[in-house]
Amino acid sequence: MTDADKIRRAGPLTYRGRAIPETTTDQRLLDRRGPVDWVHTDPWRVLRIQSEFVEGFGLLSEVGPAVSVFGSARIRPGSDHYRLGETIGGDLARAGYTVITGGGPGLMEAANKGAQEAGGPSIGLGIELPFEQSLNDYVDMGVTFRYFFVRKTMFVKYSQAFVVLPGGFGTLDELFESITLVQTGKVTRFPVVLVGTDFWGGLVDWIRDRLRSEGVISPDDPDLMYLTDDPGEVVDVIAKAHADMAARRESEARRDTEARAVSGEAEAIRDER
Repeated sequence: MTDADKIRRAGPLTYRGRAIPETTTDQRLLDRRGPVDWVHTDPWRVLRIQSEFVEGFGLLSEVGPAVSVFGSARIRPGSDHYRLGETIGGDLARAGYTVITGGGPGLMEAANKGAQEAGGPSIGLGIELPFEQSLNDYVDMGVTFRYFFVRKTMFVKYSQAFVVLPGGFGTLDELFESITLVQTGKVTRFPVVLVGTDFWGGLVDWIRDRLRSEGVISPDDPDLMYLTDDPGEVVDVIAKAHADMAARRESEARRDTEARAVSGEAEAIRDER
């Protein structure tokens, strides 16, 4: 048998001729010698990404109704925006919602603080950044992710509403990610509430006046967002949206039950004949 005729099968893989590795998979696994660059390759990253999903799902799987609160990490305690974040976090907790933030300082800390002091669950989903940023002291349960897209999945999967406080590029990213998922039907039409008419009003006007007039969004797309200054209205909007969704689901379930009953009766009549 020539070298060209040789075949080695390694699990689902087949090697032939000169492509056959000099060592087996087990040998490479058990051999501690050699370079360590493999921990930075894509196959290894896939496993690391998978482990982050497992950690996130495990942490959040038993969380009840939750609201994600987004906002700037740069807002100082004691400012008007910070106090607003505390109030909203507390109001959400008292209304029975778990508060989920990015776990950092600023308005994320404010919302976590308000929720914790109101006796509600306070969760932080941190992100590894080039500069040091640990989870804030008001996070009851938290996890820090390496990958932004895993973190975003956790926000979306476990939240039934999104509250957007003043913020910069990161907050804008989270805002438009949420709106896009709602607009495209990738998630249920959960409410997206912008807090701060002075801060967000210009953006909302631009979306309505420019994007809608240019035809690059649908006429009713701006209605995917609510704009308010009132913390009480934030909770009212979310609670009403959830009550409406529950009523629709109950109505749909009732119609399905009635349709199945009618179908069963018709089938029984046919059988009797």
